[in-house]
Amino acid sequence: MNQAESLDRLRLARTDGVGPVTYRRLLRRYASAAEALDALPGLARAGGKAEPPSTPSASVAKREMDQLGKLGGRMVFLDGPGYPPALAAFDPAPPLLSVLGNAALLLDRAVALVGARNASINGQRMAELLAADLATAGLVVVSGMARGIDAAAHEGALRTGRTIAAIAGGVDVTYPPENADLQRRVAEGGAVVAEAPLGTAPQARHFPRRNRVIAGLSLGVVVIEAAPKSGSLITAQIALDEGRAVFAVPGSPLDPRCRGSNNLLREGATLTESAADVTANLPQAVQPVAPLGFAEEAPGYDAPLDLRAVVAQVAVLLSASPTPVDELVRRCQLSVHAVQAALMALELNHRVQMLPGNQVSLIG
Repeated sequence: MNQAESLDRLRLARTDGVGPVTYRRLLRRYASAAEALDALPGLARAGGKAEPPSTPSASVAKREMDQLGKLGGRMVFLDGPGYPPALAAFDPAPPLLSVLGNAALLLDRAVALVGARNASINGQRMAELLAADLATAGLVVVSGMARGIDAAAHEGALRTGRTIAAIAGGVDVTYPPENADLQRRVAEGGAVVAEAPLGTAPQARHFPRRNRVIAGLSLGVVVIEAAPKSGSLITAQIALDEGRAVFAVPGSPLDPRCRGSNNLLREGATLTESAADVTANLPQAVQPVAPLGFAEEAPGYDAPLDLRAVVAQVAVLLSASPTPVDELVRRCQLSVHAVQAALMALELNHRVQMLPGNQVSLIG
């Protein structure tokens, strides 16, 4: 991938209204990111928006890439060299990641360790020991740089340098502040990755995407001390939905921090007391996905199309409840490609949200 294509892909990924699903569809539809960028104004108009979507200029994109380079980092793009294959198989995969540190770790087999921020001393000790043993066994330990279990997991794996911190803000932003030294050491000895642009301060809406990156980088997720409805359980559920392995360390039934992780065991998670419990039950790899490009497009995709009419026909069938795109195609009796074009137009106008599992819902 040459620099021009990399800059255009960065601009496309940072365009307002272009989410991971639409990004992938645009690159499957057009021969290059430049052609996809040229098509955005027409798609936006068909979706009912007079102004084209906000897209960073080439100079702004180059500035972000250069600033990351000055920090010693690099960007890896979906379907490009260095992009983690386990994450590429996720639905949907992030268009790009910013990486500080040893980017080669993204290509190795990995397992995530997550758990309570207010973890007990025993929980933190278990996370540190388990992470150290897993890293010594040749796995990369992934976590989210949060307080408690996450921080302990990074500390344990740093003994070998085989750890990745997936964070919610930009790779140049430390959160929480007390983990500044730990994040620096992970960037120097392991790797720090982020989906968000440089300078992004983490907000609540960023953490679900961070959790998807944690689960996506990993062949399995180990949960240590997690309360019901916690972010750790969300990460575990994402892993389950994508066919990854889920493990849980048993905890005291008297400790509310362990109710969520103990419930995972009731639901079939692998009981974990040592690294051997993980290595014996971790998949070797994930199923690869088709590359971006024209291979998935059927003949006739460029046939003349009244896109405004298609958008109106598709929009009226949608609601706030998730709808499978395959069902939408069947009900409106249009081609798959016509429906996908309409959905791209609607997403650019923030009228729909594309969801994992090839589903879509109206916004608002």
